[in-house]
Amino acid sequence: MTRIAILDDYQRRALDMADWASLPGAEVVSFAQALAGPALARALADFDVVVAMRERTAFTAELIAQLPRLRLIASTGLRNAAIDLEACRRAGITVTGARGASHGLAATAETAWALILALHKRLLPSHLATTQGRWQPELALPLQGRVLGLVGLGNVGLHMARVGQAFGMQVIAWSPHLTDERAAQAGVSRVDKQELFAAADAVSLHLVLSAETAGVVGAAELAAMRPQAFLVNTARAGLVDEAALIDALAAGRIGGAGLDVFWQEPLPAAHALCTLPNVVLTPHLGYATEENLSAFYRNVVRGIRLWMDGGAPQLLA
Repeated sequence: MTRIAILDDYQRRALDMADWASLPGAEVVSFAQALAGPALARALADFDVVVAMRERTAFTAELIAQLPRLRLIASTGLRNAAIDLEACRRAGITVTGARGASHGLAATAETAWALILALHKRLLPSHLATTQGRWQPELALPLQGRVLGLVGLGNVGLHMARVGQAFGMQVIAWSPHLTDERAAQAGVSRVDKQELFAAADAVSLHLVLSAETAGVVGAAELAAMRPQAFLVNTARAGLVDEAALIDALAAGRIGGAGLDVFWQEPLPAAHALCTLPNVVLTPHLGYATEENLSAFYRNVVRGIRLWMDGGAPQLLA
């Protein structure tokens, strides 16, 4: 029997979203709770296949060494920087990827806009005040005429630019390899990084996390931001220096932050971010739509079936 573990099934929906019964001789177990440390190794010790949800769980060389039965890691998404691919190769473990829905990237941009709007329109303090009988505790901010700074102008960044332009915002962009030609095609202005952080009323991050982009937003970039400006991150937490951001928020040096990704997920309730009044926090919802997760799991099942049949599923690079 092939034992398959599905990680991070918080809504307990994974088993209903794909035809796991089509995998011959397989026993499928879904984990709704977050697993880490020694508990993770113990939980996965008797499984041949692990289905990893994006980059939520780190498969380090140390963890892999504790899982001698493991033969396949089936990751949702086509990138997963949390998996030590070289350690997997040494251990003879195949690592596959699975596509999500065609509009998965648009869903991430929609989450970014939800955070931008929540910050500008003071949705959370207004909701809380209204339920407590207090009226208009804060003034809202307009979007029209303000500056949207995009750090990254890939597929998600382009979607962000179009919506920002529809709101009547001036859109500027920077990334390590952005060209004037690509920026002009999107109708945005390419600026250098320092200028973007100094000029933008809202900075939204849309870079792939890599050795080049890790910590691309640090103390210097945050210090350059306007006192009322907002930082929004729906990409990867590692793009931002965590301590520098918390320090800037706690001191009120920036207006606030909207975060959908965190350095530790799930985010502990005792985390410093949870004590700050100038943040809007969502639990990594950018990709977590019914359609996207269903597509992920269906494609994971196809990949596992191919692997079981000796075929060639899509491998992570």
